[in-house]
Amino acid sequence: MTQMRLDKFLGEMGLGTRSQVKDLIKKGRVAVNGQTEKKSERKVDLSQDQVQADGQLISYTPWEYYLLNKPQGTVSATEDNRYPTVVDLIKDKKRKDLFPVGRLDVDTEGLLLITNDGNLTHCLLSPKKHVDKVYFARLTGTLPQDSVKRFQDGLVLDDGQKTRPAQLKVLNPGSSETEALLTIHEGKFHQVKRMFQALGCQVVYLKRISMGPLKLDDSLKPGQYRPLTAKELRELKDLETGRDEAK
Repeated sequence: MTQMRLDKFLGEMGLGTRSQVKDLIKKGRVAVNGQTEKKSERKVDLSQDQVQADGQLISYTPWEYYLLNKPQGTVSATEDNRYPTVVDLIKDKKRKDLFPVGRLDVDTEGLLLITNDGNLTHCLLSPKKHVDKVYFARLTGTLPQDSVKRFQDGLVLDDGQKTRPAQLKVLNPGSSETEALLTIHEGKFHQVKRMFQALGCQVVYLKRISMGPLKLDDSLKPGQYRPLTAKELRELKDLETGRDEAK
């Protein structure tokens, strides 16, 4: 797409609702290539036209990708009446249609991709792609000695669903509070917590540390974020097109 209606352009760039954008244009507050434009239906060329609103240049950005270290107390949603959302944390966003890729519970921390790329989202969340999601968990209770095998075989959850094979690595065997890494390839409701519950343990702290090729930066504190690097984006696109499957 090289051309777009002016009102759609401004709306996608977060300048307001459709009616608010139309009103902005009607009042002469929008210029295209230095000339005031009052027609909402005016087509702009995304590759060369310059659009300004109240004198500020508005650059068109079709896609955005942010790696967020989700803090506890935020919800993986675009809007919520009770808690702040993860999208609210992205202060530098240019678009208004960003959303989280998958969900982390309100009390779970860690890696979350925020984007508006629906095709990539579908790829990352599809069980058929076998995208690794790795979690660090701290548990109370004693894991059975055959826990690693039972995770590998798949666990039956409280509602009768059986999980796909998962990989468990206990980091501190014999400790009173167990720490473990768990790798899963799907995303059932509260899955990690329910898998440990199926073995008689309770998760007291949970953090996602990686998802596919994306790794959580140690430098990112909870609530902080950054744009994806070119390398990360390229690796995600390789995953989306299936080129990783040949490796």
